[in-house]
Amino acid sequence: MEEPQEHNHNHNHNHQDPPKSSTAPLSPTCVKCGGPCSFPPPPTQSQWSEISPPPIYRPIRSPAINLPPNTNSQAIILAPVPQSQKVPTISLPHTFQSPSKKIQSPDDIRRFINSDSSKNFLGFVVALSESIRAHKISDSCHESTTLKNIVSVIESLVHWIEEIPPVQQSSRYGNISYRTWHNRLVENSENLMLQFLPDNLKSSTVEIVPYFTDSFGNSSRIDYGTGHETNFAAWLYCLARMGIIEEVDYQAVVSRVFVKYIELMRKLQSVYNLEPAGSHGVWGLDDYHFLPFIFGSSQLIDHKYMKPKSIHNEDILENFSNEYMYLSCILLIKKVKKGLFAEHSPLLDDISGVPNWKKVNSGLLKMYRAEVLEKVPIMQHFLFGSLIQWYVFFFSSMTN
Repeated sequence: MEEPQEHNHNHNHNHQDPPKSSTAPLSPTCVKCGGPCSFPPPPTQSQWSEISPPPIYRPIRSPAINLPPNTNSQAIILAPVPQSQKVPTISLPHTFQSPSKKIQSPDDIRRFINSDSSKNFLGFVVALSESIRAHKISDSCHESTTLKNIVSVIESLVHWIEEIPPVQQSSRYGNISYRTWHNRLVENSENLMLQFLPDNLKSSTVEIVPYFTDSFGNSSRIDYGTGHETNFAAWLYCLARMGIIEEVDYQAVVSRVFVKYIELMRKLQSVYNLEPAGSHGVWGLDDYHFLPFIFGSSQLIDHKYMKPKSIHNEDILENFSNEYMYLSCILLIKKVKKGLFAEHSPLLDDISGVPNWKKVNSGLLKMYRAEVLEKVPIMQHFLFGSLIQWYVFFFSSMTN
């Protein structure tokens, strides 16, 4: 990175015309060197609309994270930070069932959010986030044979992309070869699960396969979004409910399994030009993902050198994106989106002004609950079975 140049006091101090409404101090000083100058310093609240990042990083208004329009931002800010929870494991023998959709209305969302299912699932996501705290992706961690087999399963899906090239077509988005890839996924999903399921849990495929096949996008619309990503987290949660994934595995779940999943999804997005599913556009974190920002911000908590504003440093992005998911997400966005970062990603730009990564992480967890788990258009596709139960089961069990 470049060293700051030595300042020359003979430079021109007339940096800009004085604002008409400003009141100049008696002895105005240069904002660069502190020496006397002809005009007052520029206003500190300048929006720097033509520059990103600004030469002097602008203070972020309270709240630090400017939430999307039509969002009850005050409710999110005041909401408690989600806490990690231990995953309750099932007792064997267990009767698995084919999961189905239950959420159709805001009332259903409220029932879900207040249920044990929602709290346990979100608690699992928080626990995964905490497991990767202050760890690089390459850091050594406990890697069970089961997790290695799961990584191998995802690697197989990556290889299929090479075997199923995109076809030439007039439309830019939604290459129909993705449907061929997805059909192969559906046809082989049960066998893929059997590669790591123990004999006493092989019957679980009826329940966990739908979560798995819904984790990689929709073959009809040829799109992908945070709902599909949440299905992948739900699939991992189901494995934890069955005891296949244990707490000692969580760091590897994030740094090995989830990182491989993100690699697969980025390849699918680029090769087959998947449409963003229900994207918030310029008001979202990203067109496709949310969880890498949560896990990635946790990785950077208490980092000695890298702060939230470091995302504006191109050298840091290039040199460290292979170790930190958050930086990897930012680097990809800057490569695929044209124009000023503050204009095409204003939410991420504002988040970069938060003072530390711990606040970023807790804010993103609250935002994930509000912007993903509490949204009917996303959660209407979510599945409920015996491992992730619909709220009715909890009330009925209390009355027995």
